[in-house]
Amino acid sequence: MITPDFEYFHYTNKSAAEIEYHNHDFYEIYFFISGKVSYMIEGKAYRLKPWDILLIHNNEIHKPIVEEGEPYERIVLWVNPGFLKKHGTKNTNLSLCFESAFPGKTNLLRPTPERLNKISSILSEFENACSSTSYGSNILKELYVIELIVFINKAYLESFGDGAGEDIEYDEKINDIISYIKDNLDSDLSLDHLSRKFYISKYHLLREFRKYTGYTIHNYIRQKRLIMAKSLLREGFSVTETCERCGFGNYSNFIRAFKNAFGIPPKKYYNSFKQL
Repeated sequence: MITPDFEYFHYTNKSAAEIEYHNHDFYEIYFFISGKVSYMIEGKAYRLKPWDILLIHNNEIHKPIVEEGEPYERIVLWVNPGFLKKHGTKNTNLSLCFESAFPGKTNLLRPTPERLNKISSILSEFENACSSTSYGSNILKELYVIELIVFINKAYLESFGDGAGEDIEYDEKINDIISYIKDNLDSDLSLDHLSRKFYISKYHLLREFRKYTGYTIHNYIRQKRLIMAKSLLREGFSVTETCERCGFGNYSNFIRAFKNAFGIPPKKYYNSFKQL
C-alpha cells in the first residue's frame, strides 16, 4: 500500500482483464457495483450481485473472473490489520469480520437494505474526503474508515444464518481439505496423507483440487506456507523458527522459495519489520 493504514480505489473497466490468483499483506473490502463477475476465494466461487461486499483476509488467495459485455465497476478498500488493532478495543474487535471462523463461513456479505444504506452513505462521505484537500479531510478519511468498518462488522454479525447459497459454488470435500491444510501447515500434507485421510483417490484429489482452486495441491500448500511465513516474520519470529512452524522440512529450500516468491530473502524481510 502507498499509505501505511489504508488505501482506496474506485475502478470502472469496459473490457475484462485476466487477473492471476494473488493475496495481500492487508485486509481487502471489495464493494461490487456492476458487471458480470464470479469471484474465486480459497476454493469457493461467488456469483456477485450489485452491492455485494466481499471480506478478504490477508492470507486468502483470490481472483475475479470477469465476463465481457457490461462495464465492470467496483470499490476496493485495503486496510492494514495493525490499523484495526490500534483502533479496536477490548469489547470491539474491528477485525472480527475478517478473522472469525465458524462452520459455513463465507466471504460474501449481503447486508439488509437498511444496513446497506448506512454503509453506502459512509462510503460516499469517505470518497468525498479522499478527493478533498480541505481542512480536516485527512482526519475525516480515517474516521470514516473506522466508522465503515464498525458498520460492516454490525452487518456481518447480523448475517449469521443468512445464506446466498445459490450464488456460492464449491465442493464440500475440497473445502474440508482446504480447511485442514490451513490448520496443519506445520504437519505432513503429502498427497498420500491427504488421500488417505479424506478417503479420496490421489488422481481425483489432484483433478478436483485444481478445478476448484486453480492451483495444484503442491503449489497451493507451498503458497499457503509462504504466506504464513511472511506473517510470522512480521510478528517477530526468527527465520529458523518460521521455517519450522510453516512446515518446510529443509531450511535452504525455504530460503530459496521465499526469495523466489517475494523477491527478498526472509532475513532481510524480517529485519525490515524489526527496525520499525
